[in-house]
Amino acid sequence: MSPGAPAAATAAAAATTATTATGATGLAPLELATLDAVCAAAPAALPSTDLAEAVGVTHGVLVDGALKTLAAREALVLTPVLHEVWVLTAEGTTYASAGSPEAQLVAHLATATAAAAGGGGGDGDGDGSGGGCSLPDVDAALGAGVRKIGMQQAMRQGWVVMDKPTKALRLAADAAASPPADAVAAALCALRDAAADGGGGGGAAAALPDEGVLKALAKRKLVTKKATKTFTVVGGPRLADARRPQATDLGRDALTSGAWRSLAFKPYNFAAAGKPVDGGHLHTLLKVREQFRLIFLEMGFAEMDSARYVESSFWNFDALFQPQQHPARDEHDTFFLSFPESSRLPDEADYVARVKAAHCGGPDGAAVTGGSRGYRYAWSAAEARKNILRTHTTAVSCRMLRRLATATADAGGVFTPAKMFSIDRVFRNETLDATHLAEFHQIEGLVADRGLSLGHLKGVIHTFFKKMGMDRLRFKPTHNPYTEPSLEVHAFHPGLDKWVEVGNSGMFRPEMLLPMGLPPDVRVIAWGLSLERPTMIKYGVSNIRDLFGHKMDLDAIQRNPICRITF
Repeated sequence: MSPGAPAAATAAAAATTATTATGATGLAPLELATLDAVCAAAPAALPSTDLAEAVGVTHGVLVDGALKTLAAREALVLTPVLHEVWVLTAEGTTYASAGSPEAQLVAHLATATAAAAGGGGGDGDGDGSGGGCSLPDVDAALGAGVRKIGMQQAMRQGWVVMDKPTKALRLAADAAASPPADAVAAALCALRDAAADGGGGGGAAAALPDEGVLKALAKRKLVTKKATKTFTVVGGPRLADARRPQATDLGRDALTSGAWRSLAFKPYNFAAAGKPVDGGHLHTLLKVREQFRLIFLEMGFAEMDSARYVESSFWNFDALFQPQQHPARDEHDTFFLSFPESSRLPDEADYVARVKAAHCGGPDGAAVTGGSRGYRYAWSAAEARKNILRTHTTAVSCRMLRRLATATADAGGVFTPAKMFSIDRVFRNETLDATHLAEFHQIEGLVADRGLSLGHLKGVIHTFFKKMGMDRLRFKPTHNPYTEPSLEVHAFHPGLDKWVEVGNSGMFRPEMLLPMGLPPDVRVIAWGLSLERPTMIKYGVSNIRDLFGHKMDLDAIQRNPICRITF
């Protein structure tokens, strides 16, 4: 113990009894006792273990109940001191209470020997050791584990011997005459008591076992070393203000009365971090969506109103010149609504009639479409009225082109070119796997103008994908019901080091455009791609279900960086 500890103990006792004086200071009795002890020992530094002993509490209670608060007030300065202390394992704790296995075995054999001698069952050899105990009897009394360990340790120290023919255990003559002390349990109890007192050195150090005993206990896995921390405690820069109430702000009353001159203000930590703000985070798809949106806006495109998930089959299929027998219109590819099952056809009866003629063919169809033979089947209005979840955003494009045709007619035939785009959700009855979902997002852009050609389509697509960092493109012919010619778009991805399909494109067929009422020389070029595929490539997602849906990792939304489309 340090030289100031006796005086500190006296001061602590006096402070503890003076409970009526603590209300004005805002300090607890333990904090006042700690201040008294530190002041009594000044200018010497006090080990926190000695301080705990002086104020009569354990080390942990002292640290949590006084030292942390006083250090925060800058009344004390704490310097950490790291120690390695011996602590009991679970097995060592058991033996500290019940005794070591060898001591338990010796005690049991002594009891059995005394009982046998009292009953006249001794062997008559005069050594007082009795006839011994069988191994099953010892196991029943102590347990097989305790017996096994105790027998090994006791026989090693010569306390117990075994009769080889009967394999019975009995006490050796010396142990029977003078029962040995349980040094193991005593050492374990000493360590346990030292830990209860706070550990880390101080007055309990003299009672600890020597190093040889500790190593022997460690070899038996009864104790282990544990890192612990204590402190050296000295007065801080605001020790004199510690007993005064701590003011947290400067109010009008204190200023007008002049009380501020005697106030002890609580120190402010201007370097402390503020409370974390749990703000919202954009979903990964929304980050990529915004980048594609900016690319379209930079190219002069206007965004279409796409807030219509439920669409009639007329706008989703028929107006696009997709026949009613097309496989894409079957239930295994499309979600049909059961309520409301159907909707009205467009109010423009002449437009509906032209769409019907384009499908049915014949002279009426040829007149409407400029000579197309059509599909030559009986077009059903009931089939066109069926409500579905839209399978593509081209249904939105179809509505906008019909609106453009109406505006041209209202303007006396004056056509205004248009560039439009949409990015929104579509639905298909897909088999769910790592790359397919029943709902996903489609990006679509179109340009409507006079005299457009396939060259214009390829040029616009090159510009669009170049802004994404993909300047090596190639095109592959394909088929779409409502575009002719149709092209798949493939790009070389430097990160993946291979060619990947990035979209689909084509020129809308006259059978779709002419029934709308657009001028015959107006052409519409269009292209589309999914939002999920480039997002998966950008963020290294291998399973689309980890990107969109109930399996999405919410933490990933916060971790994913800001998106910049540079593949």
